[in-house]
Amino acid sequence: MMQRFLLLLSVVFVFALAGCGVYSFTGASIQGKSINIHVLENRARNIVPSLSPSLTTKIRSRILSQTGLAPVKTDDADYDLAGTITAYEVTVSGVENTQQATTNRLTITVNIVFKNRLDKKADFTQSFTRFADFSANRTVQQAEGQLIEEIGNQLADDIFNKAFVNW
Repeated sequence: MMQRFLLLLSVVFVFALAGCGVYSFTGASIQGKSINIHVLENRARNIVPSLSPSLTTKIRSRILSQTGLAPVKTDDADYDLAGTITAYEVTVSGVENTQQATTNRLTITVNIVFKNRLDKKADFTQSFTRFADFSANRTVQQAEGQLIEEIGNQLADDIFNKAFVNW
């Protein structure tokens, strides 16, 4: 009796998973097969030459590794992701004795346009902002490699979740 129950439960589980597109362990539901990920255009006031390729690579790697989508450079891809870097700003985030900065903050904002050609209701245009703090003893040039890595990972996660997870 127990074996029949387990067999029935297994069959129901398999059909439930097969019912609605492809799922990944991240909770993403992927119906398409291809994506066109454009290089982010850098329109920030402070131009950092490595920023656009670095952020684009992070986003591309996150999406491709979690979805199994094929990257294409055509306008007939199932998904299309483009965007611009709109802000790259360094501000003071911590002060000591009201005169001396102790911590600075790098903030990066990207505006993303995502098109889902299989489900137009899933299209979006949205700004994503993330920041990271660093010691005021370091210059932004000394810290920016690590900060761009950290912020880039956070932005890639945010964009991936908005585009494919819908939580």
